[in-house]
Amino acid sequence: MIERTPALGLRAMGIETNAELHWNLNTPQLVEQALKRGEGRLAKHGPLVVETGKHTGRSANDKFIVRDDETEQSVWWGKVNKPMAPEAFANLKADFLSALKERDTLFVADLYGGSQPEHRVKVRVINELAWQNLFIRTMLVRPEDGELAGMEPEYTIIDLPDFRADPERHGCRSETVIAVNFTEKLILIGGTRYAGEMKKSVFGLLNYMLPMQGIMPMHCSANIGPEGDTAIFFGLSGTGKTTLSADASRTLIGDDEHGWSDTAVFNFEGGCYAKMIRLSEDAEPEIYATTKRFGTVLENVVMDEESRELDLDDATLAENTRGAYPIDFIPNASTENMGPVPKNVVMLTADAFGVLPPIAKLTPDQAMYHFLSGYTAKVAGTEIGVTEPEATFSTCFGAPFMPRHPSVYGNLLKERIDKGGVDCWLVNTGWTGGKYGVGSRMPIKATRALLNAALDGSLNNVEFRIDPNFGFQVPVAVPGVDSAILDPRGTWADTVEYDATAAKLVDLFVENFAQFADHIDAGVLEAAPTKAQETV
Repeated sequence: MIERTPALGLRAMGIETNAELHWNLNTPQLVEQALKRGEGRLAKHGPLVVETGKHTGRSANDKFIVRDDETEQSVWWGKVNKPMAPEAFANLKADFLSALKERDTLFVADLYGGSQPEHRVKVRVINELAWQNLFIRTMLVRPEDGELAGMEPEYTIIDLPDFRADPERHGCRSETVIAVNFTEKLILIGGTRYAGEMKKSVFGLLNYMLPMQGIMPMHCSANIGPEGDTAIFFGLSGTGKTTLSADASRTLIGDDEHGWSDTAVFNFEGGCYAKMIRLSEDAEPEIYATTKRFGTVLENVVMDEESRELDLDDATLAENTRGAYPIDFIPNASTENMGPVPKNVVMLTADAFGVLPPIAKLTPDQAMYHFLSGYTAKVAGTEIGVTEPEATFSTCFGAPFMPRHPSVYGNLLKERIDKGGVDCWLVNTGWTGGKYGVGSRMPIKATRALLNAALDGSLNNVEFRIDPNFGFQVPVAVPGVDSAILDPRGTWADTVEYDATAAKLVDLFVENFAQFADHIDAGVLEAAPTKAQETV
């Protein structure tokens, strides 16, 4: 019989409880417990369907980091990383421990954050809900059965959805709280049933720990080509990060969170957390197939009570419907969750201004500039009078999860690009022929052709021009791609309007980047865009 109860129990960690403890249950056992306790329902073909209530996404404004001697100088305090006083955390911890004493049943999972053995962290997760324990067991890296008895956690997460925080006593904003204490290596989550808080908390702690080991943590997808060439894809939501990395001719390392060490690109996770709303079997067959698998957890997906059929188009419960499933549910996934160090870095943006070319080659300094900028653009909203696209800058393509100053991650990326002779590309999956509402979306066929040419090395052999606004190299002609699309200015009916729009976007970049000016070298500052008319 497999020993799933570790020698180091909760009492040895200072946690007292009379609850019945379920240690390291496997997927069938956790599904059985969730059904028995009325936490979810089985859909046709076997996935577990659950509802998260009013919280259907992350509660970004309710996340705090304890500000103490450990973090005072190491955390980039501001709008994203908000401080909590040690005294407030002490109160919160005391109330969490009291709540644990009152629980009848608890589910405990010992897991890894990170697939490369020498760079992973041991995490113990304590849940009051079986389905949430199944979720985090699916999302993190699962130890071999023989490792469980000797597991001693480095970090602990306690997630109690029914806990209600007291802003006055706990130094938080509402009844919902996500509190991270890097000194005590403890994360407390209360007042939300959205399981993604646990996943992103582990990402955040790895983003805090790994840079000090010289490891580059990344909010990106990654895959491996037939020649063993790894590519990583940075990109915010809606830019094509998952779609473009899901290539049948390449092996998937992972779709969301990775580390870049001296020897490998490694997935932080053992599962995928995909958006399910309006998922198309034709467009994304591999992900669609996971909705018909036992072991998948579906959040807020609408299901017919009698037939148990899913309606992936129904957003009644949430627009952000999600599915969590083991990465090996994807047919071409890496068995090791790792690949060689990358040969290509791709930064994806959906430029709704229609200014950026479909692909551009970046120098290391330009790559760091665009990495720190983390640019994409939202399309014009539905409010009366709102007709212009809106620029979005998310530092490092994942600002909410980066505890340290962005320059820490930017410098690491630049060093690794320089050291490995990595080719860097900026790919615009947004608009061409005009801004949103005038132009059209970049043809996916052209994007894939250009991306394939970049990854197989053939794009390095074509003629390039220097973009007058952004200074990066843009191909003049690429076999199999309409040359007209490569010059965005030429696709606009009104070139004067293009120039004005480009100048506006340059201003937005420069304005956003001012916050980093005192933390980076001259080469990166010189990589900033310049209005074309000012260079004449």
